[in-house]
Amino acid sequence: MEKVILDPKVKKNFGFGCMRLPMQGKEVDLTEFTKMVDAFLAAGFNYFDTAHGYLEGKSETAIKACLTSRYPREAYVLTDKLSGNYFNKEEDIRPFFESQLQACGVEYFDFYLMHAQDRNNFEKYKRCRAYETAFALKAEGKVRRVGLSFHDKAEVLERILSTYPEVDAVQIQFNYVDYEDASVESRKCYEVCRKFGKPVIVMEPVKGGSLVNLPTGAKQILESLGGGSPASYAIRFAAGFEGIAMVLSGMGNMQMMEDNISFMKDFQPLSAEEMEAIGKVREIFRAQDIIPCTACRYCTDQCPKRIPIPDLFACLNSKRTFKTWNADYYYHNVHATDGGTASDCIRCGKCEAICPQHLPIRSLLQDVVREFEA
Repeated sequence: MEKVILDPKVKKNFGFGCMRLPMQGKEVDLTEFTKMVDAFLAAGFNYFDTAHGYLEGKSETAIKACLTSRYPREAYVLTDKLSGNYFNKEEDIRPFFESQLQACGVEYFDFYLMHAQDRNNFEKYKRCRAYETAFALKAEGKVRRVGLSFHDKAEVLERILSTYPEVDAVQIQFNYVDYEDASVESRKCYEVCRKFGKPVIVMEPVKGGSLVNLPTGAKQILESLGGGSPASYAIRFAAGFEGIAMVLSGMGNMQMMEDNISFMKDFQPLSAEEMEAIGKVREIFRAQDIIPCTACRYCTDQCPKRIPIPDLFACLNSKRTFKTWNADYYYHNVHATDGGTASDCIRCGKCEAICPQHLPIRSLLQDVVREFEA
């Protein structure tokens, strides 16, 4: 298999995505996160990925507390992102960038990504000369490499890479369910990256947990292989493609960490038998009436009613998949108590404008209303 070098400092092709960290209420569980950081580094991995919007800024400060203040700078590779919510003009970018360095406790980022690029965001980043600013930061040594994370159709990615061929790497959503999905176009986006010779960083390899909590028939197919967790097959699927330089996993507890380390420490691509099984699991998912939400929570940040949209969608998916009372309980007693209910939606459309999956959220919330509030 072709060996793709993302950065000479990167030791292995598996990274710690810090969007979903262990929590105690609304705060990061720093004790647990510290243990996970130590275990991750001890196993030979060293790539960490964050963004200012993750956990309302608490991901960056948790990285400072548990990683950067405890290990020498050469011990880890750190990626942060320039998110569109935090600048409106070119002059806003550098002060925001400096605040990120301070929050993370570092003097430079190994990678700085233009965050959540799609056709609309890209126009804003061009207008504000965001890419040019990032390349200038690279020339000054405050950023080692400039990349982008992407959520749109392949044609848009090709346009971005044609406009800015200096980009060093591309982060895309890539998993076995989205591989041929018409709304995500994982395969086509991957092929654009290959065409432009860009190393690929994979996000959402387990699709926000959807490929861990499998429907019964799918679970049985993978169990028949005789070993390995559902996450192991999903992550190894993504990591096995040519040109994939890094696969990120959002690990919320030590059990997830230990499982991921167990199969990625000495990575082996899926065998022909395992790929056949994955194909069968994919067909089962395609037959399900499931909302393909990855729980990135960008929508909740924009919602004026603070509706916990991903949680409500998860309840509906659970009800449709497992058909038990459990989903009703969680809807009424857990998720719809801390935030708004689906019927609180005022149909402003702000959620749909930022959704990386391009979901018709307002219409889907009406499905939730009919299922749980009728």
